[in-house]
Amino acid sequence: MSDDAAAPAHFEVPEGFVALDWRRGFVRQIGPLYRAQRDGRSTMAFRVEEHLTNGMANAHGGMLMAFADMAWGHVVSIETSSYWVTVRLTFDFLSSAQVGDWVEGSGDLLSRTDDLFVVRGKVWSGERALVTGTGVFKPIQRRDPRPGEKAYK
Repeated sequence: MSDDAAAPAHFEVPEGFVALDWRRGFVRQIGPLYRAQRDGRSTMAFRVEEHLTNGMANAHGGMLMAFADMAWGHVVSIETSSYWVTVRLTFDFLSSAQVGDWVEGSGDLLSRTDDLFVVRGKVWSGERALVTGTGVFKPIQRRDPRPGEKAYK
């Protein structure tokens, strides 16, 4: 008998989303993650798989928090073409997501002061808001701009 997790079911990725080629560290545990550019905004996404759920078979709150951190913090990448760290996150959990649900998230820049970026974010599935909150992020290392990013200022 094996304790291997079941292979993820095949599913169609919504149009415009591409898989992120992130192969290092923690993201290997929670991926794959996807990104799309829609109406000038970057949106990240993932499909809820069984290994990302809690004991009630809902997307684990820790998964939603880790995903929100990346989706909301990506605003700093867009604005500065830099690597960044998270200073603070606040979350309001509003609803849950189940296995098979497609979950999306993005953030809006509220302010930039003293190299700290304050972002308001949302995570949702379909029309249902799952998580809202804010994040404070700090760029730490410049890098070459990627498509859709601005040069560090």
